[in-house]
Amino acid sequence: MNTFPTKIHDYKNGLDYTLVGDYYLPDLEIESSQPLGKFGRARMKYLKEHRPGLYSQLLLSGKLYDDLHEVDAEAQRLLDEMIPKMAAEAGVNEDLKAADPIRWADMMNTIKAQIEEIIWSDIVFP
Repeated sequence: MNTFPTKIHDYKNGLDYTLVGDYYLPDLEIESSQPLGKFGRARMKYLKEHRPGLYSQLLLSGKLYDDLHEVDAEAQRLLDEMIPKMAAEAGVNEDLKAADPIRWADMMNTIKAQIEEIIWSDIVFP
């Protein structure tokens, strides 16, 4: 009975392959010069678990980290933009912070949680 090597190297394209079942699959590594934030990491996990076709397509085309960084940057931009607006609308200001710091922290945490819920549903997990 013939046994196939579990690892091979293709000198033509410089890729290594691993035998998985009956197929040789390329050993692909994800490379990025920037670390991902929590929204980018959550997007990657979502794509792996719920959209494996899109994840594979982005990975194989080399656009995965571009997508993840774009989602992370957009989410952070919205968070930074919306927190002051919603805080002003709710009357959360420096006077409240000085008068009742516990209430101020509670309201700010509520505002941040509301905005993150919008970000999760609209940007990270569309």
